Amino acid sequence: MKIILPAFLFVFILSSCSLKGVIKHQDISYTNNIDHGDQFPNRQLNIFTPKKSDGKSDVLIFIHGGSWNSGKKEIYNFLGNRFARKGIVTVIIDYPLSPEYQVHQMALASAQAVKWTHQNISEYGGDPEKIFVSGHSAGGHLASLITVRDEYFDTLQYNNPIRGAVLIDAAGLDMKWFLEQMNYEPGTAYLETFTDSPEVWKDASPIYFLDEKDPPLLILMGDKTLPGIKLTTERFMEKYTEIVPEPDFYIQKGKKHKPMIVQFINTRNKVYDWILEFMSQ
Repeated sequence: MKIILPAFLFVFILSSCSLKGVIKHQDISYTNNIDHGDQFPNRQLNIFTPKKSDGKSDVLIFIHGGSWNSGKKEIYNFLGNRFARKGIVTVIIDYPLSPEYQVHQMALASAQAVKWTHQNISEYGGDPEKIFVSGHSAGGHLASLITVRDEYFDTLQYNNPIRGAVLIDAAGLDMKWFLEQMNYEPGTAYLETFTDSPEVWKDASPIYFLDEKDPPLLILMGDKTLPGIKLTTERFMEKYTEIVPEPDFYIQKGKKHKPMIVQFINTRNKVYDWILEFMSQ
């Protein structure tokens, strides 16, 4: 406890310091009016707005990781604060989790969060025509899935407003191949999320929906990340480079999976420059 507590205090202090110049709006429901609201409980989001935002600021929606069965938006307040201090209106969302809910419900909820943001973000200083999505790990999977697959916005009867996606050590980019290789027993954690159906595995794998009409992707991967993430990202990049010969793809040397998101605590980290440059294009 003597080791863990100071670490939490350190993060808390850094997050608190970042509040200067930022307006935070907490626990805003985005699922109240969802067309398929009977599929999930109420879910909420937090918004971090630069105090000087004039309604023309870029917007970044962040989807947290946690193996599709854990995590919550409050853990990533530091990320909202830091991006807002750099001039980005930042939205951090919660979404339905496994085992109560499965992957397509998670993706539909994520798409609904984007829809809500597009309809309402001008009230919080953001430009609805400059919406980007991002996520780490499982959140990176969901961000990529709703960016490249039209089904979720079609279900919501809404045009996809996503301008681009930032994938941070994303999991599940080819979940069909991964689950076939792993051959898990029914009822294991990943199968609670993705079901026992290979058809669902494919439908939930972004690699099979890539085409030239997709919004641009910025893809970050740690060179010491989890083997499954490394292998599926490499497969994804083989397909993606057929469409985009010179992709925005960074392999970060020495980075394991969790440090790929923890690095954002450092406001001077070069990844901020990569993301801001990507969004400005």
